[in-house]
Amino acid sequence: MTDYTVEFVGTGEEISVSEKETILSRCIEEGIAQEYSCRVGMCLACSAEIVDGEVTQPAARGLTERERENFALTCMARPASDLRLDRGKYPPSIEADAAVGDDAAAADD
Repeated sequence: MTDYTVEFVGTGEEISVSEKETILSRCIEEGIAQEYSCRVGMCLACSAEIVDGEVTQPAARGLTERERENFALTCMARPASDLRLDRGKYPPSIEADAAVGDDAAAADD
């Protein structure tokens, strides 16, 4: 079993994560405050931008194929190399959904 280093950009936090466990599960064990909600790869609350490195995340259903190249859902993602992640960064699809929701709310005013 291979362990990889996962560094969270801008926080000084770093953990060792096995290729067999999710990044979120290790964060919880280590007491790192990683946001999450559904834990099944759908809600995107645990999203992080992949700054450097690779993950496997076949069950990350909330991300498009293209988004999987640049973003990790930490509840599903397992490291495939040492990683640098920027937590709280969301893929374009969720940003676009938020903008549509804001426009709809403004139209109701």
